[in-house]
Amino acid sequence: MIGLDTNVLVRYIVQDDPKQARVATRLIESRCTPDRPGYISFIVLVEVVWVLARAYGYSRDVIFKVLQQILSTAELDVENHTLAWLALTDYQNGNANYSDCLIGRIHQDKGCETTVTFDKKAARVDTFQLLK
Repeated sequence: MIGLDTNVLVRYIVQDDPKQARVATRLIESRCTPDRPGYISFIVLVEVVWVLARAYGYSRDVIFKVLQQILSTAELDVENHTLAWLALTDYQNGNANYSDCLIGRIHQDKGCETTVTFDKKAARVDTFQLLK
């Protein structure tokens, strides 16, 4: 198994730098298999969302579809797949950032009754409570 960094995954998704995109595509499509998937940590997943939104201007709908594809691909193994999916569902159904949705799900999984925040968008997710 190999770990995939944010920049490799972004080059593969966006295909904006011909040389790096070619290298990333060759690597992912030849070395990442269902038996030996490429590993994606939560940090990489969150960075991918941030880069796609901020640097490339991708909409929430497009980002949702990208994450859905990553999570559905047998050739990729995302850290705690179940929590990543639950966070994606929260992201789809609300206005919070994917990172906030993931934070809430991680905390819930660790037994937290809630995650307190000053972020009004994050507080709309069931796993959060707004501090006033």
